[in-house]
Amino acid sequence: MKRVCLLFALSLFGVTVFSQGTVSIGHAQLNMGVGLSEYGTPVYVGIDYVAFRNVSIGGELSFRSYNEYWGRYYYRRDISGISANANYHFNNILLIPSPFDFYAGLNLGFYNWSSPDAGYYGNHSSGLGLGAQIGGRYYFTKKFGINLEFGGGNAFSGGKVGLTFKF
Repeated sequence: MKRVCLLFALSLFGVTVFSQGTVSIGHAQLNMGVGLSEYGTPVYVGIDYVAFRNVSIGGELSFRSYNEYWGRYYYRRDISGISANANYHFNNILLIPSPFDFYAGLNLGFYNWSSPDAGYYGNHSSGLGLGAQIGGRYYFTKKFGINLEFGGGNAFSGGKVGLTFKF
């Protein structure tokens, strides 16, 4: 019984020390997809860079367009956004297998509402806004996966789904 316990402990230590996680220092991930919002369907593209062990920092650009009813008319509204984010990846401390990547973090963003329709003067910006997100990825290969993220206080206050490419 002692041998079995010792073998199990050494195996667990070996898996923890030598496992190749989904995020490695110096690597980056390109993310793109669509989001959920009450104001149109946003599209986004972003990049995350793994700067420290289990910590990534990144940025994101987003855009969406929708029609707003004002008075007797519909006016087209466009929302453009730029945001920065930082995420902590929980794979190592939770012993999550390599194809998965579970993370949570904060974001800081700025959004601009505009209307290309003549005669509608509803342009404004959000100012800087702080938000939070929690999400996960599943990698089909070492370089390609899907992502799902939920958050609040940002352009995707419901969530987003998309593709991830590691490089």
